[in-house]
Amino acid sequence: MDGSTTGGQTLGPVVAGADGSDHAARAVLWAADEADVRQQSLTIVHAIGLDQALSLAYDNSRAVLSRARTILDEATTQVSLLHPDLPVSTVVTREEPAESLLEAAGANGTIVVGSRGLGGFSALLVGSTGLRTAARASGPVIVVRDIANTTERTVMVAVRDDRDRNALRFAARTASLRKASLLVVSVWMFLQNVGSMATMVDNLSAVAQSEAEATTHLVSPIRKEFPDLAIAEETMRAVSVPGALVKAAEHADLLVLGARRPTHPISSPLGRVTHAVLHHTPCPLAVVPRI
Repeated sequence: MDGSTTGGQTLGPVVAGADGSDHAARAVLWAADEADVRQQSLTIVHAIGLDQALSLAYDNSRAVLSRARTILDEATTQVSLLHPDLPVSTVVTREEPAESLLEAAGANGTIVVGSRGLGGFSALLVGSTGLRTAARASGPVIVVRDIANTTERTVMVAVRDDRDRNALRFAARTASLRKASLLVVSVWMFLQNVGSMATMVDNLSAVAQSEAEATTHLVSPIRKEFPDLAIAEETMRAVSVPGALVKAAEHADLLVLGARRPTHPISSPLGRVTHAVLHHTPCPLAVVPRI
């Protein structure tokens, strides 16, 4: 059942983090939906964490493990109510949350987490371990804050250049599997006060046309790969790229962003745009490594 192929690429396992919080519960159910449409199994992980794992040597070890098992049992029960035929496995690990999720997902798995959590997943508050997980993962990491309440099913993907091919293809696969439409958005900035550089720009229409043509060129192979998928393209000018993406995603079921990898261990885990959108997106956000 695992390892299904769509659009010429193998889809890895779906892994969700559970800690008993409402945010994690929403993430687990989103992951269950994803596993179901892929016809794959779901793995739910609870990370005790290294600090709490030390307590296993003392009298409360049974209580810690019992709590972990209860969290996983409750998550599994909620999934089975909506997806009774979905195979679900659970994992309790003593590792930290990010390490646990990365190990369970493997090279090409999809990791799904809530935007914030409790217990072993408290570090997955966006901006901390969640960002490092997204930066280190070789597959998509989906952060679920809120679930869109809309009658129109739309997957939105932001593209900049050819390095966003992975993000674009992931968005197209997801939209196809979920029977949604795909909206491809390109946001460009134009400085209002360019001074002496003003003569370098003929007019805004020329810039907008160039951006639109670049987006169409990028999307063209996807239209051929997914001929039955409804795809729309939108090029917009904005003062703030993150602000424009957050606004555009208000009615989307999922927003997909390509994210750069850190060039140095001490550098920011993800780019400024991805970091800002993670904190404010109104719908689940998928972070896909750029090529």
